[in-house]
Amino acid sequence: MAFSYNLTINQGETFSKDFTYTAGGNAVDLSSHTARMQVRTSYDAATTLVSLTSGAGDIALTAAGVITVTISATATAALAAPNNGVYDLEIIGTDSTVTRLLQGNVSITPEVTK
Repeated sequence: MAFSYNLTINQGETFSKDFTYTAGGNAVDLSSHTARMQVRTSYDAATTLVSLTSGAGDIALTAAGVITVTISATATAALAAPNNGVYDLEIIGTDSTVTRLLQGNVSITPEVTK
């Protein structure tokens, strides 16, 4: 079951958000997992606004269950704003099991200072 969490991404600003994955009150060791996340304007949109992976260093996973998602200022500056979309974040175990941990709405706010 995915948790619902809405995100706000400020255009032109480095976006960084930490999430902690726990089960039964204990942190889940994610050090052997990989992760992926996409932001789209709608669930059925053909193109992505943002596509992140742990392999590219956009998503960091730790043994303490911490997931850090980072989008560079250059990447957020390229996003059309104001804009709204949706996202989900999935982790992939060593046995290739995919688990959707997070999902929700994304609000992209426009940058004034350029």
